Amino acid sequence: MRDHVRILGILYLVFGGLGLLAALLILLLFGGVAGLVGVFSQEPEARVAIPVLGVIGAALFLLLVLLSVPGLIAGAGLLKFRPWARLLAIVLSAINLLNVPFGTALGVYGLWVLFQRETEALFVARV
Repeated sequence: MRDHVRILGILYLVFGGLGLLAALLILLLFGGVAGLVGVFSQEPEARVAIPVLGVIGAALFLLLVLLSVPGLIAGAGLLKFRPWARLLAIVLSAINLLNVPFGTALGVYGLWVLFQRETEALFVARV
């Protein structure tokens, strides 16, 4: 089960990294569109769209960052077999069940790995 926990940790790191990459791409996309509207618009009303696009882009960016960072933290903790990481990964796996199709697969795999008796023994707090 040690290998499964490592694989799960790596998967959480990859999913978290992809989430951060998507957040950056959305920020660039909305910033670019706002810039294009500012440069090429002839209508004065179009200038109203610039701050709206900025706020939408920033909100989506923050949302994706807030959803991705816990996965990165859980992945790093799982690789080090930290007891708190098991609990965090269980919560994230349950939430990921709603994220069809890849999150569902990650959630099912995560719950299967983390609820095994052998896995529980790996995360016993070492004093």
